[in-house]
Amino acid sequence: MIRTIYIIILIYFLLGGIGFYLINRKKAPELAKKSYTKYFVYFIIINILFFSIAVQPFVFHFLTVLIICAGSVELTRLFFNSNKKHIPFFLTSIITFIVISLWFLLFSLLKKELTLYTFLVISIFDSFSQITGQLWGRKKILPGISPNKTLGGLTGGIIIALISAFLLKNLFTGTITELLVFATGTVVFAFAGDVLASLYKRKYKVKDYSNLIPGHGGFLDRFDSLIAGGAWSAFYFQFIAT
Repeated sequence: MIRTIYIIILIYFLLGGIGFYLINRKKAPELAKKSYTKYFVYFIIINILFFSIAVQPFVFHFLTVLIICAGSVELTRLFFNSNKKHIPFFLTSIITFIVISLWFLLFSLLKKELTLYTFLVISIFDSFSQITGQLWGRKKILPGISPNKTLGGLTGGIIIALISAFLLKNLFTGTITELLVFATGTVVFAFAGDVLASLYKRKYKVKDYSNLIPGHGGFLDRFDSLIAGGAWSAFYFQFIAT
């Protein structure tokens, strides 16, 4: 099963690569280079996370701790770099991040099939919302918080993620209705995590949390959707799943 799923992932990356080519073919060489760097680094990240979940879940559990710790440092660093501005906002953000992170940590301890399923749905939504948004997105939905988000991108990401959720249903334990509820919630939380991370950056007037991940920025720039979507997954299987 893992081999079949990985082949599906490679097909998605091939489709994504075609999308990136269409997006970048008319861009200036320097901008296109940055975009391709982002694509190839993302391929490496997805492979590391996929195989850590599928082969050795303990490694993925370690990676979730690393992501949480790095995210905490990035949030705190932006606050101190701003000369400690917006203290109530910072404290609210930190408390929210801690709560979500605890659920994200629990997510890493789920059965590996459920963890892998959630991870794939989030990754597909995250990547294809960006690709479809750049190809067909016109109407901006949150220009003051996340200027690059468009209605076309959000719609494209949701549709492809939900279709993929059904294609990967063998990893999920539940009825089709439960699958739809879970997948929809995963997408909603992944999007919300992205928006909240963007809101924090806008408050402190920065583009990225850091430059630790080439082409992506910081850990929260790359993993904001995974943290929030993973937290929803842990909550769902703890309190909602039958």
